[in-house]
Amino acid sequence: MSKQVIEGHQLPSFWERNRRSHGYLLRREARSKAYKFFRFLLLFAICFLILHPILDKLSVSLMEERDLYDSSITAIPRHVTLDNYRITSEQIYYPKALLNTLWISVLVAVLQVAACTLVGYGFGRFEFPLKKLWFAAVILIIIVPPQTISTSLYLRFRYFDIFGIVKLFNKGEALNLRGSSIPYYLMSITCMGLKNGLYIFMLRQFFASVPQSLEEAAYVDGCSVFRTFWQVILPEAVPVIVSCLLFAFVWQWTDTFYARLFLGGNTLLSMQVSGIADRIGNYFSTQLGIQTSLGRRQQFVSTATLMVVAPLLLVYLFAQKSFVESISTSGMKM
Repeated sequence: MSKQVIEGHQLPSFWERNRRSHGYLLRREARSKAYKFFRFLLLFAICFLILHPILDKLSVSLMEERDLYDSSITAIPRHVTLDNYRITSEQIYYPKALLNTLWISVLVAVLQVAACTLVGYGFGRFEFPLKKLWFAAVILIIIVPPQTISTSLYLRFRYFDIFGIVKLFNKGEALNLRGSSIPYYLMSITCMGLKNGLYIFMLRQFFASVPQSLEEAAYVDGCSVFRTFWQVILPEAVPVIVSCLLFAFVWQWTDTFYARLFLGGNTLLSMQVSGIADRIGNYFSTQLGIQTSLGRRQQFVSTATLMVVAPLLLVYLFAQKSFVESISTSGMKM
């Protein structure tokens, strides 16, 4: 039986140590191996559940129509084609929709996170009248679905006015802001945009956990409140800000509720994909004189979904390290 040698001393073998411990060492190693094995199975199952729909849609998007009805084909297409991507790109105006969605998503995400960072810092570090009441309003933004205030939002921006000032200088007529991206930007800078309550809560929890000694040291050195926030506190909040920024970008990228409410005339990916099945049916019936089946239409829906998700996957691949670090850091702070 082999012996271990460490620093000139011979140590008993594993089985010898296990015999001396009356089997405890073997039981401990067995429990450790079993825990690692079941953890691997659990992680593999979770990854499979996440990746399987994407891989299934990828397989369907590469199939020719005859492969859809071939029962012998399960995952790998027998006849590979890229025509589905070409037709889908034409029907959803992919280049134009991609640029519009990218511009609006980036700008809205930056405005949302900038405004929510200031509000979260105020809630986390300062005392002011009715603070708990205002923070309860932030919680309501998280709890209450935006659909419940859709009518109010529609009327507010359809007949937009500020204390009668607009009507005073516009011959008694209010502004109609629907069909433009201005309502998006106004709601973002006033912290009433998509999921803004969640961002305020995350940032508030982070700022509340920052040691006050950092600010006190900055005040002693002569820094103002804003300079302390900008040069001392804000660099510490980069991880949680990255989390909020990525969340805001992804949710804005796939948003359809506010897009239908305000941006009905704009070409966005989320809006184009929602009607791709009807567009494909009209395309084949008018251009080619062919009636498409339900399976064929669902194939183009899968193709369009992949084309929308692909930029998000690229963003995640490039920002994977920062995203994981930001999630872990924000989780520890919260």
